[in-house]
Amino acid sequence: MKGFAVFSTVILASALSSGALAQGPQQDTQQTEQQRKVKKDKKKDKSTVADVGGGVGSVAGGAGKGAGHAAEGVGKGAVDAVTLHPIDAVGDVGTGAAKAGKDVTVGSARGVGKIGKGVGHVFKKIF
Repeated sequence: MKGFAVFSTVILASALSSGALAQGPQQDTQQTEQQRKVKKDKKKDKSTVADVGGGVGSVAGGAGKGAGHAAEGVGKGAVDAVTLHPIDAVGDVGTGAAKAGKDVTVGSARGVGKIGKGVGHVFKKIF
């Protein structure tokens, strides 16, 4: 009987210890998964250089689109003038100019906003 009691005690102790070990890593795994989700949820702000560079790109993009629309309007107007449709020619040139103005304005506004954000990063770091 003594041998059986020792044997059953060893079995019971090993079962309890293996159960404790089995639950330990699971809790650690759950915690690391939650930590990973938190890290992914945090959005890293762009750097100052990226904001200013993006702003310059937006201004240039707006100017490029504006130039394209202006050229398109002038081209259509020239075709209409050659084909003796002066009223359509004036309308096409005016439409091209309006689209160009809109594109330049939108691009400039977006660009100035991004540049302002980048400058704000600089002041945030200083103060």
